[in-house]
Amino acid sequence: MKRVYLDYAATTLVHPEVILAMTPYFSELWGNPSSIHACGLEARSAVEEAREKVAGLIGAHKDEIFFTSGGTEADNCALQGIAFANRARGNHIITSSIEHHAILETCNHLKEQGFSITYLPVDSYGMVDPDEVKKAITSKTILISIMHANNEMGSIQPVPEIGRVAETAGVYFHTDAVQTVGHIPVDVNKLGVDMLSISAHKLYGPKGVGALYIHAGTNIQPLIYGGGQERQMRAGTENVPGIVGLGKAVELAQADMDEEARRISQLRDTLLKSILENVEHTYLNGHPTRRLPNNANVSFEFVEGEAICLNLDLAGICAATGSACSSISMEASHVLLAMGLSPELARSSLRFSFGKWSTEEDVKYVLEKLPASVSRLRSISPLARKSK
Repeated sequence: MKRVYLDYAATTLVHPEVILAMTPYFSELWGNPSSIHACGLEARSAVEEAREKVAGLIGAHKDEIFFTSGGTEADNCALQGIAFANRARGNHIITSSIEHHAILETCNHLKEQGFSITYLPVDSYGMVDPDEVKKAITSKTILISIMHANNEMGSIQPVPEIGRVAETAGVYFHTDAVQTVGHIPVDVNKLGVDMLSISAHKLYGPKGVGALYIHAGTNIQPLIYGGGQERQMRAGTENVPGIVGLGKAVELAQADMDEEARRISQLRDTLLKSILENVEHTYLNGHPTRRLPNNANVSFEFVEGEAICLNLDLAGICAATGSACSSISMEASHVLLAMGLSPELARSSLRFSFGKWSTEEDVKYVLEKLPASVSRLRSISPLARKSK
């Protein structure tokens, strides 16, 4: 059976060159980077080289990069680290209603610890208004966390404008950039952020490793205590192969980012144009232009997105109904509901996300299978019959 993978927003295939770069650190260069002998120094050198690569990609200094186990830990470290380190100054945190669960669940935890959380609304495109951020700031506000781009519908947030609001107010600003780093230009100075989260497996690196950018001078405390690795910010022996893999993935992304974004956006636009023109009662979710080049989120009225997803899987097509982290839930997407979609329309959504190995043939194959699948499901859908 032909296999078409269009779920790159969930995870990416590890690039063959990344695997080659990592391999020696499993068996030949296995030292602990905290050891002072030759084996340890070899590992330490590899970790620091990767740190420089990550820093270079986002316009940071290498000493501002701290390796983590992934984006979720980076988000937790940013939010909890700032919250508890600055509690004497205030207890108010501002975020949005469409954040990843790594942010929302951390905010729920902090609320239980006595912090006050403001969840900002978004417009019909899923965009946060910087003026609403400004209005939400109080004398007790210590942190703003707004994602760079949404993982479900791809809208890119006005992070630079929010950064200027945060700087003027003297409030720390964090952004979850898991979906953007390695895919579109990201510069922490232009964004105006104090912290930024990265995950390797979203840019053709291995799972289980990520990074948190922390601007020098930020008052933050560790999330994990122990041996004092990562300059006292993240205890635990470093995942050297994973970190090397992240560094190589960053290097590869930097080399062809612009060209790859153009290629992928053309594939996305071809798919979207055909779906919206040839399949009735379909709607694009997210901003029509200010969106990630690899993301296409569409609602198919009168049919469950889960059913379409399963039907496509039978044809060898891998897509998603939303965030992979919550795909086992049958609840409507909190992101789409926040944008104003009805629960029925939110549950009818499907996300196609493209990547390095996506081709024109993949798009043609999806366009061969998708309309018939939607039509077949609508023919037996009580929602479709009710609409007639």
